[in-house]
Amino acid sequence: GVMEKLGLGPEVLLQENPRLIYARLTGFGQTGRYAKSAGHDINYLALSGVLSKLGRKDENPYAPINLLADFAGGGVMCALGIVTALYERNKSGKGQIIDASMVKGVAYLSSFLWKSQNLGLWNRPRGENLLDSGAPYYETYKTSDGKFMAVGAIEPQFYEQLIKGLGLDSDKLPSQLSFSDWPEMKKKFASIFAQKTQAEWCSIFDGTDACVTPVLSFDDVALHQHNKQRSSFIKNDQEEISPRPAPLLSRTPAVPSLKRDPFIGEHTEEILLEYGFTKQEISKLYSDKVVEISKPKANL
Repeated sequence: GVMEKLGLGPEVLLQENPRLIYARLTGFGQTGRYAKSAGHDINYLALSGVLSKLGRKDENPYAPINLLADFAGGGVMCALGIVTALYERNKSGKGQIIDASMVKGVAYLSSFLWKSQNLGLWNRPRGENLLDSGAPYYETYKTSDGKFMAVGAIEPQFYEQLIKGLGLDSDKLPSQLSFSDWPEMKKKFASIFAQKTQAEWCSIFDGTDACVTPVLSFDDVALHQHNKQRSSFIKNDQEEISPRPAPLLSRTPAVPSLKRDPFIGEHTEEILLEYGFTKQEISKLYSDKVVEISKPKANL
């Protein structure tokens, strides 16, 4: 209802321009009991059911920072809705309103969890399933130098290469799918991984299909050979590192800006002047706290 109070609701604007695509991105959506309630990623994740699946055995559910509901279920789903509406407009010539709710977005994002329940992937308690740290071959393990390795050797042929790299004999081990042996196998794998450094494990598993990779920190990720070869990270003019835009389009690839991120309000005056506001009007907007203006200070 915020935009309606400003007289800029979708019905008003669509009367002005029927081709307009008006996206409304909220946590709980435009209707429902919680529609006007405050919330954050963890709340939207909780209400979607997804949070109940995240976490280790005998521990509280945990939220993976704020990537799932805010960015994946919210921003990406909303952007996809806009793209879909743009495509539809080519046929109908009409715009429409997009109700992008983070609760519904992240719930839909989790469709795999719902559809795979009867396949035996998620029918055990949290932290005891194949992909939620239950399986010894889908886990992270600490190395002797305090770093970590990520293991995702699900398929039998990949699991066999994991076992080989660890120096074990599969004939002397329980079946890969023996749930009751998983806790003991995790202890065995952990004790072996703890005997070598991350670099030593990389020298063993790089070039194999064991699905074992280093857990890279933000300090190391841009220096890794694979990421360097893919130019996956870029530096701006302040030497700050960030991910390169993805995915890569063959004909019209994104051209990343190498300038530093702007300060909040840095270009407010410049943009308002472009749109015909006078300096007096801008000063009034600033004094009324309608806009924020922040000029960068010169380094003398």
